[in-house]
Amino acid sequence: MQSSLDYFGETHHILRQTVARFVEREVKPFVDEWEEAGEFPRELYRKAGEIGLLGVNYPEEYGGSPADIFHEVVLTEELTRSGSGGVSAGLMSLSIALPPILALGTPEQKERFIPPVLRGEKVAALGITEPGGGSDVANLRTRAVRDGDHYVVNGSKTMITSGTRADQVTLAVRTGGPGHRGISLLVVETDTPGFSVSKKLRKMGWWASDTAELSFEDMRVPAENLLGEEGAGFYGIMNNFQKERLYLALMANTTAALALEESIKYARLREAFGKALMGFQVTRHKLVDMATLVEVSREFTYRIAAKIQAGENMVKEISMAKIFATDICDRVCHAAVQIHGGYGYMRECLVERLYRDSRILSIGGGTSEIMKEIISKMML
Repeated sequence: MQSSLDYFGETHHILRQTVARFVEREVKPFVDEWEEAGEFPRELYRKAGEIGLLGVNYPEEYGGSPADIFHEVVLTEELTRSGSGGVSAGLMSLSIALPPILALGTPEQKERFIPPVLRGEKVAALGITEPGGGSDVANLRTRAVRDGDHYVVNGSKTMITSGTRADQVTLAVRTGGPGHRGISLLVVETDTPGFSVSKKLRKMGWWASDTAELSFEDMRVPAENLLGEEGAGFYGIMNNFQKERLYLALMANTTAALALEESIKYARLREAFGKALMGFQVTRHKLVDMATLVEVSREFTYRIAAKIQAGENMVKEISMAKIFATDICDRVCHAAVQIHGGYGYMRECLVERLYRDSRILSIGGGTSEIMKEIISKMML
């Protein structure tokens, strides 16, 4: 089996250094402030765009840079190492908003909607989840009715990452009958009359990412903003999920690794009963268990990423990786707080934030329960 060293070459290491410097200079000094504010400055998109971070593995003709899936792995890991899942999720909301445009869009749509986002001039979001729907994508209710050269859209979306300040939303709507065949995708510019942010949502974790509930009231969207044909939306959504689940597994592994690193540092410095915590066998063994879980999860995720890169269908396996990685993340972050004791419960302590941020990872991109249903259908 390949070791993780084989997955990364010189260009991956250069990118890792670039992202790490960006995080050290532009993110870490301000994370606590942004967490309390519930968002980070829009300027961060532009700064990330200027050095090419937003264009990793997007076509050159739209302002991207040639790359492979392990460049995306590096980008996700290093942004998550900022210690704020919210910054990583918000800054990279384009990674779930733009792929359907790439997959289904016309050359004109791609030229119009992709380059400004990769430059950091515009913010892109994906609008799928509805107040009454959750993971039940096939039964979404937001309705788009064709009226001449426009669609008239009515409905709502919720839990939309970057939703409060997105300039464009890749929006899942119902243009046909019940079920997945009636779903289409429209690119909606948020200055369209009838579009509104009905609520900025307050979350358990990922505080630094703005998250919104959106409303659409007789919103007229040009028919030229339809991605692909009517009824092709479900394909675009499902095609997106494989990568989204990979990103979430990577975030989980990196969050767990950070929690482990913080725990090792704390166990070396903190004294109890006259000696460092590291001097107690129970602490050392807990750290070993944490390290083992992180290493196994990371290697499994890398292996699945390599198979995705090779063009293999990994829907079952990436669902497994997401379940495993997010479960490990929860367990490792819980153990990290336990090692830190009362300090781990304080908001000034990084593991407190990691513990809160970890909880969304087994929910976003399809819950663990949905993952198990997908896996069971493919193996039974």
